[in-house]
Amino acid sequence: MTNTQLADITARIVERSANSRRAYLARMQEMRGTGPLRGGLPCSNLAHGFAACGESDKQSLKLTEAANIGIVNAYNDMLSAHQPLGVYPDQIKRAAHAVGCTAQVAGGVPAMCDGVTQGTPGMELSLFSRDIIAGATAIALSHNMFDGALCLGVCDKIVPGLLMGALPFGHLPVIFVPAGPMTSGLSNKEKAAVRQQFAEGKVGRDKLLEAESQAYHGQGTCTFYGTANSNQMLLEAMGLHVPGAAFENPGTELREQLTTAATERLCRITALGKEYTPMAEVVDEQCIVNAIVALLATGGSTNHAIHWIAVARNAGIIIDWQDFSELSAIVPLIARVYPNGSADVNHFHAAGGSAFVIRTLLDAGLMHEDVNTVWGKGLHHYTYEPRLQEGRLTHVPGVRESADTEVLRPASAPFQREGGLRLLDGNLGRAVIKVSAVAEEHHTVEAPARIFTEQDDLRIAFEAGELDHDVVAVVRFQGPRANGMPELHKLTPFLGVLQDRGHKVALVTDGRMSGASGKVPAAIHLTPEALAGGPIGKLRDGDVVRLDASAGTLEALVPADEWAQRSHAARPPHHSDYGTGRELFGFMRDAVNDAESGATVF
Repeated sequence: MTNTQLADITARIVERSANSRRAYLARMQEMRGTGPLRGGLPCSNLAHGFAACGESDKQSLKLTEAANIGIVNAYNDMLSAHQPLGVYPDQIKRAAHAVGCTAQVAGGVPAMCDGVTQGTPGMELSLFSRDIIAGATAIALSHNMFDGALCLGVCDKIVPGLLMGALPFGHLPVIFVPAGPMTSGLSNKEKAAVRQQFAEGKVGRDKLLEAESQAYHGQGTCTFYGTANSNQMLLEAMGLHVPGAAFENPGTELREQLTTAATERLCRITALGKEYTPMAEVVDEQCIVNAIVALLATGGSTNHAIHWIAVARNAGIIIDWQDFSELSAIVPLIARVYPNGSADVNHFHAAGGSAFVIRTLLDAGLMHEDVNTVWGKGLHHYTYEPRLQEGRLTHVPGVRESADTEVLRPASAPFQREGGLRLLDGNLGRAVIKVSAVAEEHHTVEAPARIFTEQDDLRIAFEAGELDHDVVAVVRFQGPRANGMPELHKLTPFLGVLQDRGHKVALVTDGRMSGASGKVPAAIHLTPEALAGGPIGKLRDGDVVRLDASAGTLEALVPADEWAQRSHAARPPHHSDYGTGRELFGFMRDAVNDAESGATVF
């Protein structure tokens, strides 16, 4: 039985989206046509499309009777999560040939790593890379050569970008093919401790680099539960993976069979067969709600309070932070994975992983079962786990009891009654806060503000001893229009030290924090941003700010008449308009909308 509040929230989203969703579905029906679209291409166009293929593939493509699969690949060998994808196209082509189909690499998309660019100018391109990826995906699929698509990608902006780019081709079936997380190295808790010691000057850079290298040591996604691994959990909940594909490590026989299975399944669900499953019929309002529920139940990345709004709109579905907040009020937190706990994503997977999460949420009526998925009708398919039997993939029922209740619990006995994300509202605007890793005694902070306009200025003030007291650190001019909304994760060790010293500490910013938002309460994505005239621009050093995560408020405790008369601070001189390619993105900073609308140029 579906939870009545879940049903009500979903119904509200359906009603709000009625016109845009209807228009989207009409466009997809118009694009569908009959048979392979390449069959309608003029001879010269078609010849260009298969000129470099082998003779057998050319014959198949000429006949237009068998499916041709487009591969959109986010491979590069700098990014550990995407390095394994280099060998996938050849494997996919072999798997397609084995079932009488063909496959071609339709195009590549950029894949940058926030872990590499964190705290550097390159991070100011990170959010915009998502929309570039969406555009690149559309370019790849625009040739009308394909009957379905496999999207190869894992990490932060890459999966949302692939989704956004694939949804305008929703008449095609689309399956996402990940590479999985790296094996466990130095624990996330130990790594965080060394980072904090470095911030305090207790260890040198050599010790810090040694710890980081032991944590990030091989192929695969980083093992903490940040944006990348949240992506994978959400794709399972949306029914866009082969069930259980999210968290199998790279390089195993099972991982190879999952990729083969994705290819075989896609060949079966094109419009040429009897199980036609277009992406437009998978990604609907219930699917989007299931994704948000999975995010909240597992304490996933705050970035998805932006990304999934943008994703949903590409399917004609309109969601906002109120929906996230109301769902969070009814969805229990059932996972403790770093930074919300000490375990990493491999421990989460071993304890029961995505199959357990989906099963217990379905049992509690907190997910929609009656949905379309790439594996068949019904989300119950994703309560099964992949296994190998005689070298072939099979699926077996997932565990009904967690193998480690310190990591994963049933919805009936959660870690917390509510999910990990809340909406804050007040005279400073609207923001979100992730509280799943914040101790309850830190849910409310009232302290004088210290204003910064560059994140490195906070570090300088910390090292000078200027922040050794109760403080609300305000970092403004970090929104999408100002500088591309970089993550401010490098502030965490300094603020964490202050909190450990017994001070009341919080962060307020129109920037992002990240999927690794931790123990310090952080009001992030504050909208409107400072550069758009947001009230954060009125704050002055010493103003008392109250952040109350329990009440859902964010207020500057300044007399109302004084607050109304205050002028906005001017943006100081900066270098965000040029260098590291930033001059190429000026048009995107000018065009981008606000964070609650998805911070997108579309």
